[in-house]
Amino acid sequence: MADLKIRNLKKVFDDVEIIKGIDLDVRDREFVVFVGPSGCGKSTLLRLIAGLEEVSSGQIELDGRDITDVSPAKRDLAMVFQTYALYPHMSVRRNMSFALELAKADKNEVARKVSEAARILELEPLLDRKPRQLSGGQRQRVAIGRAIVRNPKVFLFDEPLSNLDAALRVQMRLELARLHKELNATMIYVTHDQVEAMTLADKVVVLNGGRIEQVGSPMELYHSPANLFVAGFLGTPKMGFLRGRIASVGAQGCEVELDAGCRLSLPLQAAGLTSGSDVTLGIRPEHLHRSSDERCHLKVKTDVGERLGSDTYCHVRTRSGESLTMRVRGDFTPRYGQELDLTLESDHCHLFDSQGQAIGQPLQQQVA
Repeated sequence: MADLKIRNLKKVFDDVEIIKGIDLDVRDREFVVFVGPSGCGKSTLLRLIAGLEEVSSGQIELDGRDITDVSPAKRDLAMVFQTYALYPHMSVRRNMSFALELAKADKNEVARKVSEAARILELEPLLDRKPRQLSGGQRQRVAIGRAIVRNPKVFLFDEPLSNLDAALRVQMRLELARLHKELNATMIYVTHDQVEAMTLADKVVVLNGGRIEQVGSPMELYHSPANLFVAGFLGTPKMGFLRGRIASVGAQGCEVELDAGCRLSLPLQAAGLTSGSDVTLGIRPEHLHRSSDERCHLKVKTDVGERLGSDTYCHVRTRSGESLTMRVRGDFTPRYGQELDLTLESDHCHLFDSQGQAIGQPLQQQVA
């Protein structure tokens, strides 16, 4: 078992509070990803779990054992860093076995563990090479193998793919997903890349300013963001936002008058809101469509387009100067400054109050 519990965890540097009271449960065999912008505290939180930073207050438990003040070597955790930190004069085999040799582990057991890790990571042909003879992806696999041979209760990854090129990042992302399945291990992974968070995680923890904004599965956070920050952070391209106000509230939902020049009926229960309340409407690129019908034609002008083959991301501006991105077929070639009528899928619109908190619950969910 490898259940990790964090309670009211805080970290202060020179009177500046970096981690501001984190509560989090990581269950056995979960792949948990900490994600957020630079400076949000995700790497600091990981280092507190690893014991590489001293906790200012709060508690960390692993399987019911308080490890808050336990030395890193005795926490039964293994960390893989952004830099590979391999010994350049040692072979791949020695790099993977060195920590066990220092711990005076049985030589036969060390050889077995290195062999098994090499098999899992497809490093068997490379065991006698030196790090300088390896590619970046191979070096990162060696660093992961060094963690595997220790058989830790929890693997900790601190942005392990950030030094790799785009193609290698995709390959290593798939390898990490397979590794999690094969090892049946508990993993905590830090990244600023929300694509990695969405594709790898069982559970995503979105951090901002040293606090947790939301915790949930990737799809929960994508479809039901708790606030404007989460809504704007997760998703590629990101969600677009339109300013407006509540025009009316009724049993069948609410109507929103947008500054961009159209009125939209939403099947949402806007509890606590009254006519005139300022709101922000969020819409993802896949829920915007070219249209000439009367449902809600939002008039926009095209800005620039990004052609990716199967899709084109068409960036547009509304009459009120707000930017939106529309995902369209790859063969659509927008002209700069072209006027378009767009339809918003009302069932997929998100609504946020003046404080940026999500409001409104879809009526069909309430019935269910």
